[in-house]
Amino acid sequence: MDNFIVSARKYRPASFDTVVGQRAITSTLRNAIMNHQLAQAYLFTGPRGVGKTTCARIFAKTINCMNLQPNAEPCNECESCKAFNAGRSLNIHELDAASNNSVDNIRELVEEVRILPQVGKYSVYIIDEVHMLSTAAFNAFLKTLEEPPAHAIFILATTEKHKILPTILSRCQIFDFNRMKVGDTVEHLKYIASKEGIVAEEEALDIIAQKADGAMRDALSIFDQVVSFCGKELTYSKVIENLNVLDYDYYFRLTAYFFNGKVADSLLLLNEIIEKGFDGGSLLAGLGKHLRDVLVSKDPATVQLLEVSASIKARYAKQAEECTVDFLYEALKVVEQCEVQYKQRVEKRLCIEIAFIRLCQINELKKKSLRASEFLALLKIEGFDATPVSGVQAVKPSESKKENTLPPKTTVLRPASFKIKEALSELGNRSVVKEKAQPAEYERVVSREPVDEGKVVAAIRRYIAEYKPDNIIGVALVAHRPVIAGEQITLFVDNQIQLDNLNAIRMHFHHALMRMLNNGAVTVEFQIFDSKTTVEEKKLYTREEKYRHFVELNPVVEDLKRIFGLELE
Repeated sequence: MDNFIVSARKYRPASFDTVVGQRAITSTLRNAIMNHQLAQAYLFTGPRGVGKTTCARIFAKTINCMNLQPNAEPCNECESCKAFNAGRSLNIHELDAASNNSVDNIRELVEEVRILPQVGKYSVYIIDEVHMLSTAAFNAFLKTLEEPPAHAIFILATTEKHKILPTILSRCQIFDFNRMKVGDTVEHLKYIASKEGIVAEEEALDIIAQKADGAMRDALSIFDQVVSFCGKELTYSKVIENLNVLDYDYYFRLTAYFFNGKVADSLLLLNEIIEKGFDGGSLLAGLGKHLRDVLVSKDPATVQLLEVSASIKARYAKQAEECTVDFLYEALKVVEQCEVQYKQRVEKRLCIEIAFIRLCQINELKKKSLRASEFLALLKIEGFDATPVSGVQAVKPSESKKENTLPPKTTVLRPASFKIKEALSELGNRSVVKEKAQPAEYERVVSREPVDEGKVVAAIRRYIAEYKPDNIIGVALVAHRPVIAGEQITLFVDNQIQLDNLNAIRMHFHHALMRMLNNGAVTVEFQIFDSKTTVEEKKLYTREEKYRHFVELNPVVEDLKRIFGLELE
């Protein structure tokens, strides 16, 4: 049986032209070779599997080529190139700093640097995972790194540049390698598949590229794995089955359920996903990415950020047309909050279910919010400026008159527990929003007809019948007899809530009263009833109040109740 060579080794780039996804770096290195501007030390940094060590080897091979091509590519014919291709070159020295990180190892390297190359011009020392060197080893390496022999070139490779001493960084030319784009990875996988005689669907290769998360070496390892499972034909369904990846279709269905408020369907689909063995954390991460992809598909300017195949991109575009931007923003917030809570919760499934319910309620809550805005618009028709105060809907007078005896203040129109649905239903039948409540009603009244208690009571009853105010306001207006002092009208209420509600409609009530009484000079004042300071007797409502009143008038009533054992009914 022939020895199998993994794709990452078999198709490892051997020239700058075959390096994938690092064009800026390969062009810079190629120009440096052609212009004879080689530095004594280079630092290649970036994520795993993006070509750092590969580019270091190509660079070492190229600068030692005896017949360098015009495009700065090695000839592969000279002795140096043949030795490199056969893996027996003595000009290239690779050191794994993860296992050779002591001062003694660096001292041995320093001693070795003095040896001249046998073939070629340069001895290249590639130190992989250089951030693993100890501080003492770094310090022992400083002088040699800054002023090495003319034939020595150092190439340091690392995935964690921040762990390297600044004194080391200052002595190197630093090249930051990019993560592989999904498109570049898919194209390279297509090339390898064609070389191996494998038929692969683009959606299947797209899943492999996304699973690799920007690392070409990981993508090639996954490719070999799925080929072992699928054979010579790679299909989307087989790839997601082998890699245990959740199908795109689940995310599209979930998003549709959320947008249409289908709580039951979304919970059943969640149960199906969990029964297939998928982790809740992975589901949330995938759902967040899916919502993000739908959002970027809304705008032609951002659709280029979508790294999926053409067929999947079309599905994203279709769902982006159906979903609103506000819904996607709120959905992303809910998913993000759920991801944070998921790690801390014991009942992890319940955490996801609650998030799904909240996602299904986004549009419904938005509708209620719009209805609340309509409610505020109706208030403005009455002459009020609606302003939210500490989470409670409050209104303040839109203008004030000098004759008002009470200072202007923000007051609550309704108790905090009232329901928007009921308020809108009530407002729908009110005549207060008709033309007679328009600014024409606030025209100045110049007449000054005499005012008496009978006219005021009739005007108040007419106001209640004509404008149908809230029940709390209607009760407050007729709670006590008005007190008339010339053209000053004082109305008494029983508590602060009634007072706040009447102050909220003061301007509208005042102008209506002037028009109904045909007297533009009348003023209105609201006060809380106090039996000690108010002439009017307090009205008796309950049986207990009436009984106590009779006892005050004649104490014998209490004796009769006690002797005959009477009870209040």
